[in-house]
Amino acid sequence: MTMKKARRKSAPSRRPPTQELGADDMLPHYDFRGAVRGKYVARYREGTNVVLLEPDVAQRFPDAAAVNRALRALAEVADSNTPKSRSRRRTA
Repeated sequence: MTMKKARRKSAPSRRPPTQELGADDMLPHYDFRGAVRGKYVARYREGTNVVLLEPDVAQRFPDAAAVNRALRALAEVADSNTPKSRSRRRTA
């Protein structure tokens, strides 16, 4: 004979039952004392491009400035090594 597991009662809701909260309502436990309005707005407006480096690549660069220097140097080399257009005239 097998026994069935007893069902657990669901946990009571943490939301106050007297008031339904909408998607944009602030909950009472949020605390914004000491917050700075617009602290990162300038950085956000500039935009961002986050790239995750593989661990072996990240070990070679101590910080973001080093990565940027290396990429700029690589871009400069790549630009200087672009093939020049050749004349399509054949010589006999």
